[in-house]
Amino acid sequence: MKFVPFLLVFFAVCFSSEVVAQKKSAWVMGRVVGENEQPLGNVSVVILGRLKGVTTSDSGTFRLRVPADKAFAIVFSYTGFKTEQRNFLLNENEEENVVVRLERGTRELEPVVITDQRQRREAGLVVINPKNAINIPSPTGGIESLIKVFVGSNNELTSQYSVRGGNYDENLIYVNDFEVFRPYLVRSGQQEGLSFINPELARNVSFYNGGFQAKYGDKMSSVLDIQYKKPRNFGGSAYVGLLEQGLHLEGITKNNKFSYLVGVRNRSNRNLLKSQETQGNYVPSSWDLQGLLTYQINAKNSIELLGNISQTKFTLIPEFSQLTSSVFSPYFSANLGLDIYFQGREEDRYRTNMLGLSFIQSPKKNLRLKWMLSRFENDEREGIDITGAYLFGEREFDKSKADFGLINNPLGSGLYQTYARNKLNIEVWNASHKGMLDLGKHYLQWGQSAERQTISDKLHEWEYQDSAGYSLPYDPGNFILNKVLNSKANLTISRVTGYIQDNINVGGDSSGVIMQAGARYNYNDLNNELLISPRVGFSWKPAHWKRDVIFRGAAGIYNQPPFYRELRRYNGSVNKDLKAQKSWQVSAGFDYNFRSGNRPFRLTTEAYYKNMWDVVPYDIDNVRLRYFGENQARAYAAGFETRLFGELIKDAESWISLGFMRTREDLKGDKYYDYTVDDKGNVTDSTQKEMGYIRRPSDRLVTFGMFLQDYLSTNKNFKVYLNFLYGSNLPYNIPNSVKYRNALIIDPYIRIDIGFSALLLDSEKANRRSHSPFRNFENIWATLEVFNLIDRDNTISYMLIKDFSNTIFAMPNRLTPRLLNLKLVARF
Repeated sequence: MKFVPFLLVFFAVCFSSEVVAQKKSAWVMGRVVGENEQPLGNVSVVILGRLKGVTTSDSGTFRLRVPADKAFAIVFSYTGFKTEQRNFLLNENEEENVVVRLERGTRELEPVVITDQRQRREAGLVVINPKNAINIPSPTGGIESLIKVFVGSNNELTSQYSVRGGNYDENLIYVNDFEVFRPYLVRSGQQEGLSFINPELARNVSFYNGGFQAKYGDKMSSVLDIQYKKPRNFGGSAYVGLLEQGLHLEGITKNNKFSYLVGVRNRSNRNLLKSQETQGNYVPSSWDLQGLLTYQINAKNSIELLGNISQTKFTLIPEFSQLTSSVFSPYFSANLGLDIYFQGREEDRYRTNMLGLSFIQSPKKNLRLKWMLSRFENDEREGIDITGAYLFGEREFDKSKADFGLINNPLGSGLYQTYARNKLNIEVWNASHKGMLDLGKHYLQWGQSAERQTISDKLHEWEYQDSAGYSLPYDPGNFILNKVLNSKANLTISRVTGYIQDNINVGGDSSGVIMQAGARYNYNDLNNELLISPRVGFSWKPAHWKRDVIFRGAAGIYNQPPFYRELRRYNGSVNKDLKAQKSWQVSAGFDYNFRSGNRPFRLTTEAYYKNMWDVVPYDIDNVRLRYFGENQARAYAAGFETRLFGELIKDAESWISLGFMRTREDLKGDKYYDYTVDDKGNVTDSTQKEMGYIRRPSDRLVTFGMFLQDYLSTNKNFKVYLNFLYGSNLPYNIPNSVKYRNALIIDPYIRIDIGFSALLLDSEKANRRSHSPFRNFENIWATLEVFNLIDRDNTISYMLIKDFSNTIFAMPNRLTPRLLNLKLVARF
């Protein structure tokens, strides 16, 4: 919380600077004329960054009060003419007289966009502008980085996110109504490549962080619903950066029958990973190709084809790692260090491909039918054989000493070896139908889906640990490995799901009550479990209130049938009798639109409670989830969230999000014994204790996210983007321990990323020569990004090390330090 005073001062300065500037003023006056020196009346004259200004008289004259002793710009705009900008710096009470000549422009008027009220009427819904995905400074980039502003994060190397106490597997993702999946064997964020979603192709992004409707599937936390563009003319974009490169093209035929949307991306995190604590040769690479092809058969029928091919390769040849953990107390202080020297390598490959075909019918204006067939395949290979020899002890941090940086007081030494040869292939076939019928006050939606999942899995992992010449766990005369997973599984799971839902409008669109009531069912032949999930949502806008407030809420049953990862026990065996995790959830809040300083703002708040049973407990190791494979817990999550959307700076959208949450779980059979020992070390008594409710691995009390945009007061073409994330501490569970399940704490996650952008080429094509190579470009931007501006060493996990006396120490594994990134973005 060290940054709370800083933030308070920051906001105070931002909001008070305008007031202070008004104490000193000057005047700008003059005339605005056209190309033939004719006076122009009713021209808008506004200080850049403000909403209010003046207009010129019929004779083209104006007089405007302006701040003194401060650089500012005045923008002159008039329909049919190019916008003109003038920069000033005036002394107090100084008067400046200018003549402004406006040129006729060729730019067409931008269309007026009328936003619907859906994003305000549905509980838990956050509508995100996908254009900001290219601007937000974040190592992973993309739509998921925008979501993390709202839900928090603790790992900048992954695109995964945790919502309201849930884990990564509890989130649904749809692209054009097709469900998409993520790799399952990935252990750490550094192995991840590109996420499925290409933000350059996205048109609408709807994110539900709870309370989602019956039309969405069977998960317990969130829904990310992406709709890709439908091109209306030829265009595209290209970007080149140190981490990622991409190109997208879109267009439509002259008869408006056939349209195409294609994107290709390539990413390498080598520059990001080479600065981590484990030194070595990192060779990560990832690429994907996506396309959406649409053919309009006639006015009532169309066909869509969505395809994706993606591959990620990760090779690591580690050499050396130097970890440090500082421990301080009133009675003892030590700088503990761990030096590891490696041999071996890791080679991983993750390949996915997806093909979806849709046939869309509109037999009547109020009826829409959609028939879909898709195939998704995920093929993964992991090969690890790494040996590490380590020395553990107190490290010298006095730069004046000759052994600075070295371990001068060894406390332990040993050797460990990690071996894995894992293969996983998942194939999912899905045939589904969706329908929508508009009856005025009622809007009916229904769907039916049949799915077949084929899973072929082979796990072969073991870990050997040697400490002070003994294999751990120590058993005289026997050689025992610390961990062994050796199993095969071939599963075929058939699922049938469906839903029906009615959106009921009780009153008008602008006021009254709107309800969404529905239910869905889910049946699978793995455990023969039939699940029924009724869900209801409502919103109410008081008709006679002067303030624009909408109250909204939701309640329902949310179940999650097990998929591949939940079925796996800690020992690698598969539990085919595992039941679905179940929950009932309620949420309520309000949405308030208001204006401050003549700028639009939107404030949303929501409180929620989730009660869960038949829960499958899990541990988090980086981004890898290790499930117990048994329905052996109850759990709950309760919290409160508030968000502010608006233009803190005129024409620059910003978001601020603050959340409070508690989530606990009670495991069955989590009992342990406390022993009483006499002076001779003999056990004289024991007491059985039960853990009760303890923190879940995702339990985080406070999350704070902020995405700010700004520009120079004298030039809008120089912009700055700030991405700030804060999350309070998380528990870290020690595997296979009951008494010490919550023994370790991961320190709060604090990260600030900042980006600076400059417009190299604007959209005024008329100013370019006919032979210019840039004559068809809309604009070109150059961006400099600074990741982890404050250079904070955030912790993602711990390595447990024993000293010579068999005492266990936890050595933190850190995330990325400060790093620079350059990016060039062109649109045409």
